[in-house]
Amino acid sequence: MVIKTLQIKVKAGDWLVFALGLVTVIWLFMALWSNEPAGKVRIRSGNQIYATLSLDQQRTVDVPGALGVSRIVIYNGQVRFEQSPCRNQYCVHQGWLHKAGQVAICLPNRVSLELLGTKSYDSLNY
Repeated sequence: MVIKTLQIKVKAGDWLVFALGLVTVIWLFMALWSNEPAGKVRIRSGNQIYATLSLDQQRTVDVPGALGVSRIVIYNGQVRFEQSPCRNQYCVHQGWLHKAGQVAICLPNRVSLELLGTKSYDSLNY
């Protein structure tokens, strides 16, 4: 049995296509995947929108949920869960959110935060 080796010769056009593809991917990444700061937060409790608030304020909001009240703090253009009645406190450990498209959810209490901006792309809709 004879095995032939395949020799590939890369031509100038191949390098041109590779370079144009690389430039296009970098440009699309920079144009669509932005780190835009959020302007508003949408707070949901259950299946209902509880409030949509501007991040340009200092405010504490108590949101009723399935287990009890979750406390949400808006401060200096960012928002976070400060306190929640859930057991593991994953929503509290999420920390401060400030970029459009970021989300924090307390599943046991059915309360969520979604930061809104003019563009919001994430790994799900990119």
